Amino acid sequence: VIVPGNNAAERVNLPRNMIENSMFEEEPDVVDLGKDSTSFPAFPALDPDEVVFEPRSSRLLVRGLGENDMDEDEEDCESSARLLGMSFMNRSSATRSDSSPYTRQAPPRSCSQPSTRTMVVCVLLLVVVVSMTMALYFFTGCKFTKTGCPKPNNTTPVETVYPVSTNGELFPWAELRLPRSICPLSYNLTLAPDLDKMTFTGHTVIYMSVRHDTNYIVLHSSNLNIANATFKLGDGKASNVTVLEYKPRDQIAVKFSEKLKRGQHCVLTLEYSAKLSNTYDGFYNSSYTDKNGNKRVLAATQFEPLAARKAFPCFDEPAFKATFLVKINRKSDYMTLSNMPMAKSTPLNDSLVQDEYKKTSVNMSTYLVAFIVGDFIPVTKDVSKTQVSVYSVPEKKEHTDYALDTASKLLEFYNNFFEIDYPLKKLDLVAIPDFLAGAMENWGLITFRETSLLVGKQSSPLEKQVVASVIAHELAHQWFGNLVTMSWWNDLWLNEGFATYMQYMSLQNVLPQLDMGNLFLAVRFRALDKDALNSSHAVSTDVNTEEQVEEMFDSVSYEKGASILLMLNASLPGDQQFRKGIIQYLKQFSGSNTDTDGLWNSLTQVSTQHQNVSEMMSSWTSQKGFPLVTVSRKGDQVTLTQEHFLLTSDNAMHTSSMWIIPVTYLNDSCSLAPECRQLFTLKTKTGILKVPESVKWLKLNYKNTGFYIVHYGDEGWRALTEALSANISVLTHEDRASLIHNIFALSRLGRVAFHQVINLLNYMSNETETSPVTEALLQLNRIYRLLDKRQENIVVASLKNYILNLFAPLMNKKTWGEEESVSKQELRSTLLEMACNLDEKRCIQQAKSLFKQYIESNGTSRIPGDLQRVVFTVAAQSDEGWESLLNMYGHATYDAEKRKMLEGLASTPNTRALAWILKAGLNGDIIQTQELPLVISTVCNSFSGYLFAWDFVQENWDRLIEKFPVGSFAIQTIIKSATSQFSTQRHLDQVQAFFSSLKERGSQMRSVQEALETIRLNQCWMDKNLPSLRNLL
Repeated sequence: VIVPGNNAAERVNLPRNMIENSMFEEEPDVVDLGKDSTSFPAFPALDPDEVVFEPRSSRLLVRGLGENDMDEDEEDCESSARLLGMSFMNRSSATRSDSSPYTRQAPPRSCSQPSTRTMVVCVLLLVVVVSMTMALYFFTGCKFTKTGCPKPNNTTPVETVYPVSTNGELFPWAELRLPRSICPLSYNLTLAPDLDKMTFTGHTVIYMSVRHDTNYIVLHSSNLNIANATFKLGDGKASNVTVLEYKPRDQIAVKFSEKLKRGQHCVLTLEYSAKLSNTYDGFYNSSYTDKNGNKRVLAATQFEPLAARKAFPCFDEPAFKATFLVKINRKSDYMTLSNMPMAKSTPLNDSLVQDEYKKTSVNMSTYLVAFIVGDFIPVTKDVSKTQVSVYSVPEKKEHTDYALDTASKLLEFYNNFFEIDYPLKKLDLVAIPDFLAGAMENWGLITFRETSLLVGKQSSPLEKQVVASVIAHELAHQWFGNLVTMSWWNDLWLNEGFATYMQYMSLQNVLPQLDMGNLFLAVRFRALDKDALNSSHAVSTDVNTEEQVEEMFDSVSYEKGASILLMLNASLPGDQQFRKGIIQYLKQFSGSNTDTDGLWNSLTQVSTQHQNVSEMMSSWTSQKGFPLVTVSRKGDQVTLTQEHFLLTSDNAMHTSSMWIIPVTYLNDSCSLAPECRQLFTLKTKTGILKVPESVKWLKLNYKNTGFYIVHYGDEGWRALTEALSANISVLTHEDRASLIHNIFALSRLGRVAFHQVINLLNYMSNETETSPVTEALLQLNRIYRLLDKRQENIVVASLKNYILNLFAPLMNKKTWGEEESVSKQELRSTLLEMACNLDEKRCIQQAKSLFKQYIESNGTSRIPGDLQRVVFTVAAQSDEGWESLLNMYGHATYDAEKRKMLEGLASTPNTRALAWILKAGLNGDIIQTQELPLVISTVCNSFSGYLFAWDFVQENWDRLIEKFPVGSFAIQTIIKSATSQFSTQRHLDQVQAFFSSLKERGSQMRSVQEALETIRLNQCWMDKNLPSLRNLL
């Protein structure tokens, strides 16, 4: 799946590729061994259907509390303490009652000598005790433990604790993940949506095999009203069965008096009804206004990660692959689509038709099933043995040609690159008018936002880059995710990291004019920024709740996943070894599920130099964060030292994390060509390499292909700064951007003073390439916004002048006409947006002039696509301009342009207008609710809007989590936008208090921990750097 991005300046935060923008758990001090933990050795597997819960006293013993039970109040205290990250055992004794069994008694002040008689009695007693103990040991089988023999069952019974179903019966399963005793083989689905009443009925037949003896079948169902259920075993007769439901986990179950036996086959048939969802997941309703002003209704699906269960009862986990036969009833004036080609259409009566689709020719996970009911028309092309079609609403058919051409080229590329042909007969790409994600990779029926698929004839190259990126990402999923699927959501990166990596790699080959290298570089910088937080998480990490499943769709799974794949590819010898490894991986696990180890083992198998890929790469996927490599040099000896780059770092958080780092480096004698690159593998805390003493400077991490940051020390930074000042061409533009990113990161870490940052940036007046300029402006803009929100007016004015003076030579060279190069468009839009944001007079005048021409020509005078946002933003600063822009927004039909108008509207300083636009985005009538995360993000950028947006989020939290699931990328974006520019203790306390009050409504989200950590870091940076900034600027 692809998550939509926000504005261009921040679009490098992509999970856009998400087009994707931009978490994380603290380690508890108390470890409960009753819960799964990778910290302890695995025990022999239980029977798949057995869930054994320890008795209460046993659980307390494991936590180290001795054999005494706690009363209820004390147990509540322990729970609260663990939530606060404190050890229960460290509670002050003052909080305990005098009668507490845990109170340590003071020793007596003196000890008297025992008499001889007492000594004899004691020895006799000791002999008796030892004899009895030995008798117990050898004759009763009691084994000594810390607590002695277990108590009889009548005092501490071991019993399984089952939840209670909605009808009051005990539900037979007590885990988030389903039992493995039953495996679905195929589904027959019949759905009958009523788009007038916004309801649907369903008939689901599930054919299953029994893997282990069991008395029950457990599967998923969410908000489905099951009216009837029958069960058939083997060739027997179908009989009615009772369905139990446990709503907190979206599970239903059927219990049997006699065990189902391993090897048997059975059929469960369920009839049900439900409402079409009014959010963006499950089987949901949507609408749009056609060219005649009429409202048109449609229904579409979005099942990843946990929403197939909202459309039909199913085993809704990635590992339960099956085949699907889909039938959909519709009115005669609608059409339908599903994963497979249509088999036949059958009239049911005068107004209803049933469309039946061919049974899927591949086994699929439930999250990849899809169907649509609406009014779409296609453009089509045959590619190899596959019919490729792009569907849109009729009014936008003319915007589909670019997507069709791009998808066709990419399909051919992937067929050849993977040496495995796309397995289905058709591939549909559908632009949905109301769609939250950027796109979704449903097998054979990929769904998109309109802005992610449709391109107007006069679209800018940057808009084409967006569309091509999303298409490349989703097509890559047809192999990575669909053909080979992660076994569980903890390894989501196997889907998303690969699809993200392949989207850049494929387009650099298929459409090199789109200049994907700059975008991928910026994406890697943003992934490093996120992963530097203590609230980050490992690429492959435990996922034990539905909320945690949603939270895996973040920049670690997407961009960090892609970044470490790039690093691995760059470190392998030859240019084909990585490709051979992933072909081996796809062929070995085709049609099935696997985990991260499966990937590394496949790559190790094809290694030409017997490299242990698993050993190296496990250090990058099993622990959070990344290394800081520090360089020190004496003569010809260079010492490299690694440590965890952690922004929130103190003694309590010191980590012993180590990575196997493929360090690339070059020097002043050869610094541009790929042949200049040398490789040194740093496997330990420190490593030593030799260079000629004549070498003036070293640059590590060639083109930033490695996922680490480098600190060169004062001498090293001085040498690199002087080299760039003398001649910027001594390094590639990727390496220059890398130095800029790294020195800002080191400033935030406190390893370099801010004057060193300023010294490096002095060369900028000679810079001509996009990536160093955009990185420098992004970093400076972050600081500018923080200072602005703190109302440090004198420093803000000084920083404004500094930025305008530093980049004036570049800003003054930019024209406002059409520009064909993607790289030049990106550079121009970044520079002019910054100039206008800082109220540079010529920029403001030019933007106003272009908007005036646009208004007077009634929209026929074109504003270049890369300049539309800056022009619309300047226009919205006046009330008159804002009203004109709102009127244009209501009549605009081209979605990419409409989205930029929306960003302009959300940039107004008028608080009444801000209140209106936020409310309109929440209501979803004039502004689609799918755009609300973008609206909130844009409002937060301005001084007049950021507090307003934070209040809005607090006031409307319950409505927000009705629209977007807790933990989802939309919610992550909203939290980050609303809080990331706070830098005071008062705001930290506010944010902490608000999210703490939410409890199960979001208090435990990783993104909340990230928000709190970011505010603390902002506060710390301001405290350390404000005095020096005043002097420097």
